[in-house]
Amino acid sequence: MSTITPHTHEPDDHPESLPGGAGTAVRPPRLIHTEATTEIPVHLLFRDEPAPEARRPAVVNRRRGTGEQPRTVRPAQVRRRPELRPDPDLQERPARVLPGAAGVLAGLGGVAGCVATTWWAGVLPGAVPGAGLGAAQWAAYAGTGALGLFGFGGLARGRTGRAWVLGLFGRYRGTVRRTGLLWINPLLRRRRADVRLRHWRSGAVPAADANGVALRVVVLVVWRVRDTARALLGIEEHETYLRECVESALARVPVELPGGARSGADAAGDALTRLVAADVAPVGVEVFSVQPVRVEYAPEVAAAMQRRRIAALDAQQRATMLSSVVDSVEDTVTRLTTRGLVELDDYERKALVRDLTVAFCSARREPA
Repeated sequence: MSTITPHTHEPDDHPESLPGGAGTAVRPPRLIHTEATTEIPVHLLFRDEPAPEARRPAVVNRRRGTGEQPRTVRPAQVRRRPELRPDPDLQERPARVLPGAAGVLAGLGGVAGCVATTWWAGVLPGAVPGAGLGAAQWAAYAGTGALGLFGFGGLARGRTGRAWVLGLFGRYRGTVRRTGLLWINPLLRRRRADVRLRHWRSGAVPAADANGVALRVVVLVVWRVRDTARALLGIEEHETYLRECVESALARVPVELPGGARSGADAAGDALTRLVAADVAPVGVEVFSVQPVRVEYAPEVAAAMQRRRIAALDAQQRATMLSSVVDSVEDTVTRLTTRGLVELDDYERKALVRDLTVAFCSARREPA
């Protein structure tokens, strides 16, 4: 193992003459000699400046000739919040449908086929005896009947603001947003979705203000379903999920009572809108606004906070009234002395100020 042998240069006993004629001694810098390094100035070992983060990581206990690898100090890694990523395969796409006229024609064709088969079999009253009900007739009945049921059974009416989410054997087959009379494959499962702009007024949701005082907040949420596939198939109940996201956002954003700064109320509404919109976007819901419409203290702290608020308003009213009385007294005394109506010494001035203050305070406390 290598050893570090400090080696210093002793200063000369005789001072050296400098060009300026001053006889001062010049000492060489103190150095350390080692087997593995070159000469290192001692003052570089005791620097107070912190090493910048952009430099190389510090090497700990590296010894030459021992085969030991340097150990670096790695910065602590900050764990990020996991992002909610929707299923890329579950995305709204238009479904294949036919105009309603095609279904009507198919249904009428099936009915006409059944009537023709009946005439062929001679079953109609007053008809010429036919071939009877044999295997061919029953096969014709089955085909024409299936055609009629398939045609009339697939008719659907599309409405504005409503959509159909179609599925077959548990697989998403598309969304129908068209309006009017349509024909949809009757074998597909239909789930209706409301894609209109909607609003939801919540109940009293627990919240807190900037000081941590418990509140009850009622919010108004304006939202709509943007992606029907993710809203109906990607989550069990998107309306329940929206309510839970609103409660979660109110637990993270402080809300102010009515009567506070307007900018603070707007900032709380904007923060709530951003948080809720970011939480519900992966499930196909679009949020436009989340605004508190009623804010009140929680029942457990309502009485105490109401007394505190009344006391603060009373103190503010008293301070305002006192300032008004003092201004009135000062204006009165100044006018009397300036116009020469009275000549007052210090004692008389103090007495006049006291009497005027009592009179003005009594007049302001009397009810109108």
